[in-house]
Amino acid sequence: MTQGSDISRRSLKDWERQGEILGLLDGKIAVVSGIANKRSIAWGIARALLREGASLIVTYQNDRFKENLDKLLTDVDVPVKSLLLDVSNDGLMTEFVNQLEVIAPKGVDILVHSIAYADRNDLEGRFLETSREGFSMALTVSAYSLTELTRAVYPSMKKAGGGSIIAMTYQGSTRVMPNYNVMGVAKAALESSIRYLAFDLGKEHIRVNAISAGPVKTLAAAGVKGISQALHGTVEGAPIPENISTDDLGNAAVFLSSDWSRYITGHILFVDSGTHIMG
Repeated sequence: MTQGSDISRRSLKDWERQGEILGLLDGKIAVVSGIANKRSIAWGIARALLREGASLIVTYQNDRFKENLDKLLTDVDVPVKSLLLDVSNDGLMTEFVNQLEVIAPKGVDILVHSIAYADRNDLEGRFLETSREGFSMALTVSAYSLTELTRAVYPSMKKAGGGSIIAMTYQGSTRVMPNYNVMGVAKAALESSIRYLAFDLGKEHIRVNAISAGPVKTLAAAGVKGISQALHGTVEGAPIPENISTDDLGNAAVFLSSDWSRYITGHILFVDSGTHIMG
């Protein structure tokens, strides 16, 4: 695997091999979590990483998600490994680490965290009514899981000589978004975790960043009341009056995964047509 390479000094010929242009991520190994179906943000990112030459390891939460994942992978023309990962199960986390060591003995370069969950009852209505159980679940699955998964992959990424960790967030972390409620609090915790993890791991050349996505049509978004209005609002009021796609998020993830961003860490990259700058 190529590590710590100075891309800024490469010529075009350096990227050519037998008449082909190498991908930005050629030789790197990526772990992508959170793929639920073909509309998932994580799937858009996975496809972009594959396009740029990364070798892919994907995770699934249970047998139902594995069936969906297997169907998606039938259209991929390169080998992709899949591993069981349930961030709420400590035993499965240990098994995940053990299997990762076997699959990627030289280390992992990229980790994509695209995991979030909250009870629908805690998304609707007033935040005031959030249950203790719902709050704990949302914060554990949507925020703490980043720290837990980073700790699990850390030895492998350290072995590789560094790498890039990318999480997914939304501006509901800093602004009140009706019907986002406890997930907004969870995303705020996630973003704070990113800064602390970036500080902890920077000396070992491990970068930790997040992509803050604008409204995008996914299965998860469909569970948030008002998503149609949010999509319409982007077209009506964003500086770039167009909605984003999972492909756009995939391209942003490629940048954060590549050596082009090797001095960017603790950062929230907005891919939202500029919506976040509007009052």
